[in-house]
This record gives sequence, C-alpha cells and structure tokens, in this order.
Amino acid sequence: MSANGIKLNMEKTEWLWTGTMSNLNRLPKSALQLKLGNDTIDVADAVRVLGVLVTPDLCLDKHVTAVSAKCFFQLRQLRRVRCSLNDESVATLVHAFVTSRIDYCNRLLAGAPKVVTDKLQRVMNSAARIVANMQKFDCDLTHVRRDILHWLDVPERVTFKLCMAVYKCLHGMGPIYLSEMFRPISSVAGRCHLRSADRGQQLVVPCYRLTTAGRRAFICAGPSAWNSLPEYLKDESLVLDSFMHSLKCFLFAVY
Repeated sequence: MSANGIKLNMEKTEWLWTGTMSNLNRLPKSALQLKLGNDTIDVADAVRVLGVLVTPDLCLDKHVTAVSAKCFFQLRQLRRVRCSLNDESVATLVHAFVTSRIDYCNRLLAGAPKVVTDKLQRVMNSAARIVANMQKFDCDLTHVRRDILHWLDVPERVTFKLCMAVYKCLHGMGPIYLSEMFRPISSVAGRCHLRSADRGQQLVVPCYRLTTAGRRAFICAGPSAWNSLPEYLKDESLVLDSFMHSLKCFLFAVY
C-alpha cells in the first residue's frame, strides 16, 4: 500500500470471520487479528455492508434489531403529530421512514427464523395502527393491514422480493451474474424426463449443506420460492406489471 501511495484508514476498516459456531470457536488467537503493513486490525463482532449489519453467524438478528429500533423511533415521532395530519400524509411518511427501511435488502431474510421476522412484523403492526389511527388494543388489525392498507406481512414481503428478482433474471432484466444462477430442470441432462421438468419453468435448486445459511443463499432461496408459485404465474408471456399484481394477489390469498 505504501508503494502505491495508499494509506489505510483504520476508522473505516473492519473485518470478521463467518461460519458455524463450532468452526469459529476453533479459530486460533492469531486469526483474530489482521496485520496490514504497520497496522493491526482486530476482528469485529459485526460489520456494516451497504447498510446491513453482518455478524459471524449470518443470522441478521443484530441487523433486524437495529432496523426495528430506528423504525420505532420514527413511529414515536409520527404518533406525536398524528392529530395534525390526514391519513394520506401519515401513510406517505410511514412509507418514507418506516416500510422503506423494512423493505431495504429484505431478501437477505429469506429462510430467517420466525423470531427474527417477528421483530419487523411488530413494526408493521405499529405502523398500521398509526396510519389507521387505531389504539394499541383495538381489534381487527389484520383486517386493516391486509384489506384496507393492502400491506403484505414481512415473510410475504420477502417472498415477493425474491420472486420479483427471479422473474427479472429469467426475462433478461437482471444482472448477468445473477441470471446465470438459474437453470430450468428441463435443460439439465438426466432430469429432462422427470415429471418436474414438465411443470412449466421449474428451476434447479442446488444442494446445500447447512440449513442455517446454505438454504438462505439467493441461489437456493430464489429457485425454491419460484418453484412454489402456481403455473399461471410462471407463464413466460406475463409482463412485469401483470406478474407483480398477480403475485401480490396470490400471496394475499395463500397467506
């Protein structure tokens, strides 16, 4: 770095090991520090990558907790001025400061345990009460959230984003490095004669070793979510807007 006239910024440099807890516990003490030139960097408990807090176990619980805290702070501020705003203005502010945070990079929550997604669901419930001007223990919150506000729950929002990403990759609207991940079962030698190859655009789900991390990778979670859709949603003639509307209606009906 010195030869190229580059100086390491210690305040902005972080690194961490990721893996299973058993593998992390076997790391030697010498692996807990990274030496670059004259600088020594200690391993971090969590690092921020594009606004997402990543921990060694990749469970995203710390990220979800941080997002929930920020959202509840904004909701408390909105609650104070709710009486001075109409319903449309409150809905706009909630979408700008709350639901946009929940939807940001939420595809990473594919396959996350319910205890993690429930933290964000509580934020959605609180936001729905403010938009609908409801009190904490008022009934019919689910009816208001789904039938009046037309909000999907957090797990369905994750599924929606996953399926939209797969649709764009299959129709040439996604980045090449993601589109190359998906292969129809009918194009795989030895599997083209299976019954699953005749059911529309069924995609190959690669084998994985760890259910805690492997099945949550986009290369596995994307095809799994896509294969769970009905055949009419996987029709190649569907344009983006039609697919988006039909997918949302399907998720509302199923879940």
